[in-house]
Amino acid sequence: MSHEIRSDIQLPAKREDITLRTADGLTLVGELAMPVSGNPVATIITLHPLPTHGGFMDSHILRKAANRLPALANIAVLRFNTRGTSSPRGTSDGQFGEGLTERHDVEAAVRFAKSRSLQNIWLLGWSFGTELTLKYGLEHDISGAILLSPPLHRTSEDELLAWARNPKPLFALIPEHDDYLKPLEAAIRFAPIPHVKLINVDGAKHLWVGEASTKRVLDEVVQIISPEASPLPEFWSGELA
Repeated sequence: MSHEIRSDIQLPAKREDITLRTADGLTLVGELAMPVSGNPVATIITLHPLPTHGGFMDSHILRKAANRLPALANIAVLRFNTRGTSSPRGTSDGQFGEGLTERHDVEAAVRFAKSRSLQNIWLLGWSFGTELTLKYGLEHDISGAILLSPPLHRTSEDELLAWARNPKPLFALIPEHDDYLKPLEAAIRFAPIPHVKLINVDGAKHLWVGEASTKRVLDEVVQIISPEASPLPEFWSGELA
């Protein structure tokens, strides 16, 4: 039976509830979704939008990445709630740290992925998660980073210049109708980083609402990380999870 891939369809994966332990003693809750068989070609660590405005590990693009990419692109997806954030999976210890103490959260997630011998690790930050990516991503052994709707509110010029000095791949998806950073401004703000790839998405908004936006984001992510699996299919002929 063939199933159209849309909405909250969940494709087969090995899903495991996980906990991360931070260097400052907190326990964070999360999930690791792995391909059903074989080793993943890459690993995505997701960093969710602002928790004080409803962001969490189940924010829809991140949840759909975990629902689809292990099966469609052989990519592992690690999601977690940053400190003080709640979701159906549970509540992480601590309290919101304005993007500062979350440095430990990013480190804990990368360390966990390394402890599982996961390879080709990419950070996928969305909104507030892009700030964590830009602030702390270069501290870790990652393959590169992808930014969704970066607001650049908490990212300093020095942090941007650090990426300019580092050849690690950096991609940013900029919605045409973003609430915080539209394409023209993004081109100016990211100009110090000569190798950044800005992907302007016509018609899209900050929250990437709708299946068309979801598909565009996931297609772009897979094209960057595992181009042989792109474009993603629109139908699934196997069993569902």
